[in-house]
Amino acid sequence: MVHETADGEIAYGSPEFDWSILTVPTALAVVRGQLGFSWLEVAERLATLTQAELEWEPGPDSLRVVRRRTERTPRTLGVGDWVMEWPDGPDSSQPRTIGWLVAHLTEAFFERWEWTFGPHERRRDAVAFSGEVGAAVAGLRHEVDRWRAGVDALPDEGAFTVGLSQATEIDAQSPFVHLVAHMNRELIHHGAEIMVLQDLYRAANVTP
Repeated sequence: MVHETADGEIAYGSPEFDWSILTVPTALAVVRGQLGFSWLEVAERLATLTQAELEWEPGPDSLRVVRRRTERTPRTLGVGDWVMEWPDGPDSSQPRTIGWLVAHLTEAFFERWEWTFGPHERRRDAVAFSGEVGAAVAGLRHEVDRWRAGVDALPDEGAFTVGLSQATEIDAQSPFVHLVAHMNRELIHHGAEIMVLQDLYRAANVTP
């Protein structure tokens, strides 16, 4: 489903979700169901996302997706005209814009797909990001869709295959179902952040 937002941007609606997966008694079905339903919830919100919400900075020095050479951080990630501002370290307390969170999920799903179901060549620094809401949401949808397709195509006996993904050392040493659960947590965690930021922006910008 595709529609136009109040800002005139193209947004993408909810993905399909097969509810019958919730009746299948396998470990892979459990994480597939969680992934599909979680993406359904996040995608419904992204379908209403506006350009102003994407760019809104919830605090000082918020991490953003910006045009190259306009960044405020020493490090960036991405190829092309747009880059993600990269935090100083894993414990950075900098607030993040919705645009940054969408880009982060995009590069995370990109790299895990590439090193699990793809040719094992490119890392997250090969992603082309966008600071425009339609393209940003479409980019995330593309990465989640092909990750879901890869997970869905795996036979149930492949759930506990060790080393199916080579994205990280931990992935290479773990049964595959643990990686699916980890990516589900990423989607749930950052998806919740996106929803809260969207709610806060809307609450602060209500027209009397």
